[in-house]
Amino acid sequence: MARKPGLGSLLLAGAAAYGLYKVSKMSAEERSDLLNKGKKLVNDNLGELKNAFGRNGSSPNAREDVYAGDVNYGG
Repeated sequence: MARKPGLGSLLLAGAAAYGLYKVSKMSAEERSDLLNKGKKLVNDNLGELKNAFGRNGSSPNAREDVYAGDVNYGG
């Protein structure tokens, strides 16, 4: 039984389309400012979330890099 899309999904799609339109009309400097503002907002409000998952700005391979010298293959 398929579910019929409701008004909420239509409004969400409309908001996304409007957002894409507005971003496409911005200059490169305005886009850069918006990106920096978004990064600052996320870091200020969700910065501790990175630490909860062990991602504190390091590379994804940081754990492997730290323990790379600990492996001893016998001998």
